[in-house]
Amino acid sequence: MIGADPEYYLRKKLAHWGRTSSAFEPEVIAEYVRCFSNPETIHATCEDYRAAASIDLQHDEADQHTPITCPLLVLWGAQGFVGRHYDLLTVWRQYAVDVRGHVVPGGHFLPEEAPDETYAALRAFFAGA
Repeated sequence: MIGADPEYYLRKKLAHWGRTSSAFEPEVIAEYVRCFSNPETIHATCEDYRAAASIDLQHDEADQHTPITCPLLVLWGAQGFVGRHYDLLTVWRQYAVDVRGHVVPGGHFLPEEAPDETYAALRAFFAGA
């Protein structure tokens, strides 16, 4: 279905998951469309989502008693699904020793929707790590 009209699929996903309509420049969307016109790219993307709902869960379960010991930065979009439905810092503190993070404006696409805020958070994290 994706291969029948990659541009339609991508525009729908970008609009639905994002919250900032101007976040993606036309040349960026054109590059996404170019890549998604390749059947191998579509296949790999679908496999990634398939793994997230299957083998990744088994891997997560196998590792759940081994805490992540390196510093962990968690960022999420204020208008995104994840931040609206989960207390991300509490969730990640179940799995990691040193969890830092905060909300940034936007939806799913943090670097595109909130580039300055995302950059500042990354810079501060790595400066303090």
